[in-house]
Amino acid sequence: MKAQQRRPVLRYDDGGWAEAIGGHLALDLVNTVSWRLDPDRTVDRLPDGAALARWAEFVGLEIRSRVADETAVEVRRLRERIYRVVHPLALGADPDGADVARLRRLLLGGLGRAEVTSVMPLELAAASLPDQLALAAWQLLEREDAHRLRQCRANDCGWLFLDRTKNASRVWCSSADCGNRTRAQRHYARRTTEPR
Repeated sequence: MKAQQRRPVLRYDDGGWAEAIGGHLALDLVNTVSWRLDPDRTVDRLPDGAALARWAEFVGLEIRSRVADETAVEVRRLRERIYRVVHPLALGADPDGADVARLRRLLLGGLGRAEVTSVMPLELAAASLPDQLALAAWQLLEREDAHRLRQCRANDCGWLFLDRTKNASRVWCSSADCGNRTRAQRHYARRTTEPR
């Protein structure tokens, strides 16, 4: 029997964790907010420069120096602008034009500071962490199919991902986490409402 390969997990002191399950770096950035749809449980996993550096290393980004808290503020601003544009797309709606314009300004700034590393196909590289993430957001919007964007079906999760299954059937950010939790909740609800 072939051993199942486990995805790396970034563990947090509060018992939470992060996985690179979005299918794209820009979505993994958006998913650094845990329990986004439950205001009582929402946790921002990038509160400061140290947390951002740890996450960036986890997802394989190049960090050239200590990550300042101001950089984390800049990345959180970018993350929320990406979310405000991509989230409606994941639900089959159009994003607000003002949100698109705000994200556009951030993306153009990152593109303007990027270096061309290959002409054909065009490949760009950026030095700063915010610019690396802006380039990732640009690539998501430019290269990926919006029809593949999904929001986890769990009521409180809110994580986004690209559904790369052949039949476009993925509904959970993680079947082992949100999927199992939701199935267990449904099972419990059925068992408690069944007559004895």
